[in-house]
Amino acid sequence: MLSRLRGNPWVRLALFLVVCACAGLALRANWEQARDAVASLPLWVLPAAVLAGMAGLTAQMLAWRALLAGMGSPLPYRVAARVMFVGQLGKYLPGSVWAFVAQVELARDWRVPRSRGAAATLLAVAVTVAVSLAVAAVALPLSSAGAARRWWWALALAPLLLAALHPRVLGWGIRLAARPFARFREVAGAGPLDVRGRAVAASVGWTLVAWVPLGLHVWLLTWAVGGEALRSLGPAAGGYALAWTLGLLVVFAPAGLGVREAVLVVALSPVLDAGAALVVAVLSRLVMTAADVGWAGLSVLLSGRTARPPESVDAPPA
Repeated sequence: MLSRLRGNPWVRLALFLVVCACAGLALRANWEQARDAVASLPLWVLPAAVLAGMAGLTAQMLAWRALLAGMGSPLPYRVAARVMFVGQLGKYLPGSVWAFVAQVELARDWRVPRSRGAAATLLAVAVTVAVSLAVAAVALPLSSAGAARRWWWALALAPLLLAALHPRVLGWGIRLAARPFARFREVAGAGPLDVRGRAVAASVGWTLVAWVPLGLHVWLLTWAVGGEALRSLGPAAGGYALAWTLGLLVVFAPAGLGVREAVLVVALSPVLDAGAALVVAVLSRLVMTAADVGWAGLSVLLSGRTARPPESVDAPPA
């Protein structure tokens, strides 16, 4: 009964509309908070920041797709974009778990077993956390000592988490976590949950690439509100990497609401006063919400004609 309900197109449409409404409300709330600040910016800054944010999200999608392909379920680029970007709108609901559930369910429409989709998504989170903390650990001690001192414990985890990305360690962790569900995995036809070293390396590489445009969007905003161009590079990139990571780990806050802003204000303190740093944090929230909504809409349009889900992985044989 539950499986039929999940597969009902009307139920899915209703859930999609609810998620879109929540994302729209978040976009409106962020706009109302940032409207006065936007009026004082050069006209090109906000669109450039949104494009940079979308570029960063693209690289993150490719990192997740590489892991999924390395586990035996390669998806076409347009399909992978639709699955990830539409699913990620679930993070605007209270509790980040909804984005995870939506992504797994959407991937299942394309013959990706739930166990494999869940494993790939969890691995993508692990790669994001490890690489983001490494970026912050490199950038913040030299550019924002206050942030480095306050969150030293998170930065200290970076080398340990990077070491844990070794394929043997990841494989052991996946098998250990999946052991209680082995019977269900066999029924679903998922097979063993292994990840190739090349896929992990590709995911790490794409995640590193993502932090170039993601850091760029914060740097643009910081510069636009009065920060010195060169001095702002380290606090912007490192501060946002740490803010993103801690916001991701606080699962009860929708899209890390409040956490990112608090971290960014501290990280940007060497180049901006508290008021201007808060403006950057609010503008960044607006930019990334627009990037999320924009990519979700584009992915639906781009895959509209070609993205016809095949027979479900759990469907009985004919």
